[in-house]
Amino acid sequence: MIVLLLIAHALMAVTLLGAITHQTIGVWTPAKRPSDSFVARMRSVSPSTYAGAIIVLYVATAALGAIIYPSYRLNVRIVLEQMQLAKANGSFELKEHFVALGLGMLPAYWYFWRQPLTDYTRTRAVLTALLAFIVWWGFIVGHVLNNIRGFEA
Repeated sequence: MIVLLLIAHALMAVTLLGAITHQTIGVWTPAKRPSDSFVARMRSVSPSTYAGAIIVLYVATAALGAIIYPSYRLNVRIVLEQMQLAKANGSFELKEHFVALGLGMLPAYWYFWRQPLTDYTRTRAVLTALLAFIVWWGFIVGHVLNNIRGFEA
């Protein structure tokens, strides 16, 4: 059951990663003119359309991670400590803290993305970049730790 939850958690994380990455690119490097290139189309997304999905995906992914967390603490973290992989454990500890900070930022993120898009442009860009960093950090650390010592079926 834990492996199934871990797969669902990973799939939601990939979806969240795609949404926040597209929004970040759209906010920080908007397209100046329409173009047919892949990069120009990626830059020309409407960043405001992603805000609601990002909030729902972030909360759902964090909640599923919280359900999986006790099994991680008992089955994976102990083995990592026995293998003396302090950097791997430390990076996961940072992931926990970053995700919690991201959850705390979501109300501000929601507030500034629901305002008229002519206001608070820099605030939206910074909040989006911070959330993108948190999501990328969490995804990479989770993937690396799963590769080091994943859950056993």
